Amino acid sequence: MDTTPLRAARDFRLLWLAEMVSEAGSQITLVALYVQIYAITDSVAAVGLIGLVQFIPLALTTLVLSPVIDTYDRRKLLLIGQIGQAGATAVLLVASFSDRPPLEIIYLGGALVAGFGGFSLAVRSAMTPNLVTPEQLPAALTLNQVMWNTCLIFGPAIGGIVIDQFGLVWAYGIDVATFSFTILVCLLIRPQLPIKTDVIETISNNNFIKKGWDQVFEGFRFLRGRKILQATFYADLIAMVFGMPRALFPVLAVTQFDSNSTIVGLLFAAVSVGALIGALSSGWVSQVKRQGLAVVWSIVIWGIGIVGFGVSGSALGLALFFLALAGAADVISAVFRNTILQVNVPDDLRGRMSGVHILVVAGGPRIGDVEAGLVAALTSPTISVITGGLACIVGVLVLAVKVPGLVRYRSDDPKSIDA
Repeated sequence: MDTTPLRAARDFRLLWLAEMVSEAGSQITLVALYVQIYAITDSVAAVGLIGLVQFIPLALTTLVLSPVIDTYDRRKLLLIGQIGQAGATAVLLVASFSDRPPLEIIYLGGALVAGFGGFSLAVRSAMTPNLVTPEQLPAALTLNQVMWNTCLIFGPAIGGIVIDQFGLVWAYGIDVATFSFTILVCLLIRPQLPIKTDVIETISNNNFIKKGWDQVFEGFRFLRGRKILQATFYADLIAMVFGMPRALFPVLAVTQFDSNSTIVGLLFAAVSVGALIGALSSGWVSQVKRQGLAVVWSIVIWGIGIVGFGVSGSALGLALFFLALAGAADVISAVFRNTILQVNVPDDLRGRMSGVHILVVAGGPRIGDVEAGLVAALTSPTISVITGGLACIVGVLVLAVKVPGLVRYRSDDPKSIDA
């Protein structure tokens, strides 16, 4: 793995280390939320509702506040986001002192956590290209994937232990404490003012920039006519809508593996373990020039992994292997998609484009849950998994044919983005 950004870029290193601590804490809170809601309601539907409760503020903050990210010092905005997340978790912490707190308070705290979390993620995403050199950006994005997937594996595991041994108060309390690291780093790093370009002026001359709501849609306007950038979003939606079977893990644990919820945790972890391995062994990504073609192949391999998972039957080891393969392919796809996006978006539009990106990344898996569940209800869970993986493969190949510029795109040829 290429660790050059950690060695060469002080501010990136500080923020990366702090985010690893705070994101692990956020994963502890995620587990605690599900456990607490189920303990209060004894209803799986109520637990599932937290996804919708969190998605709405996530979508609103990432889109509505995205113009702010391109206007003000991003370091200060990240500080606000982190303080907001800590305060939202503190709401959950205070509520957890009661054995049966009002469900509305838990939903409110979860919604606030998602809203501030989405805003913080958009700010961080817009900051990253200015923390490292252009040559270091693929490695920096890979290191971010390492950090997130490490937290995605160990955070929930630690959360489960803490909740079992010490209770919800300790789980939420640990998360609140972890935000102190990112808050401190926000005070230590340099100001992160957006770099002005002539793109904003050009769009403004075409009467596209206006005050208020109109600014929210500037990111979508920027995508007009930029088929390769659009294709990176379509590729992610294809992979997540058709090829993400996580909604089926609970039923597959019983019907396919004849086991309990412990297997559900293994299925979730397998994807993240594969993603972490893929990120840790990705020193080669900086050498890849045809990044659009790499996105297509990565998503094809993701689809193959999902199909393999579907046909693995009751062989748990084989099923976990194919999920890990899919996770590894997904993280490589994410690195290349993010690199294409970040390199070709002007700095003073990165906040708005990060909002669009996070909306797609957060919304795709949730739509995928619906798709997988509906197909499973009409056919069977296994057929849903297999057909979803096949649809993913066919879908991304069709995209490659429809947008040939994506396959021809080269990182060493700036003009190829206009193909």
